[in-house]
Amino acid sequence: MIDPALSVDEVARSLLGARLRSLVGDELTEVELTEVEAYGGEDDPASHAFRGRTARNESMFGPAGTIYVYRSYGVHWCMNIVTGPEGTGQAVLLRGGRPVAGEAVMVRRRGRPTNLADGPGKLTQALGIDAMHDGLRLGATDLVALVLGESPRPTFIATPRVGISREADRPWRYVLAH
Repeated sequence: MIDPALSVDEVARSLLGARLRSLVGDELTEVELTEVEAYGGEDDPASHAFRGRTARNESMFGPAGTIYVYRSYGVHWCMNIVTGPEGTGQAVLLRGGRPVAGEAVMVRRRGRPTNLADGPGKLTQALGIDAMHDGLRLGATDLVALVLGESPRPTFIATPRVGISREADRPWRYVLAH
């Protein structure tokens, strides 16, 4: 599903408009991905893989299509999709989505009716994604599925990455144009 021959930024762009489904506790939720951010692995100082493998980032070095979930600032879960050849530590952070299915479930999980998935922590909370999903492979389980769009690629805007201090100017944040 995720072609390991593609660069991390190519995969990031291809994820825009894709649908991400989760099945947690028999509750189905789904979003259309609207914002993603690429991280290039050991040659990218902003990447969790920059300093090599650790217990925290082990999933990031798995095969393309592996889910890498980590805790941000000890508060929010963030979800990435691993790209590139196994062992390279490349991944795409899923930064935001638009609810498509299971919105009532998302409202309950988030405790609010608005801004359900417009940030990486909000997205995972709305979908019920947490540490139990770390290391799973897309397509190998019904718990998390990615459906890539078959229509022409949507129009997007490329911007510098946000929320990081190193290599922030790299234009690897991609947002659907509205």
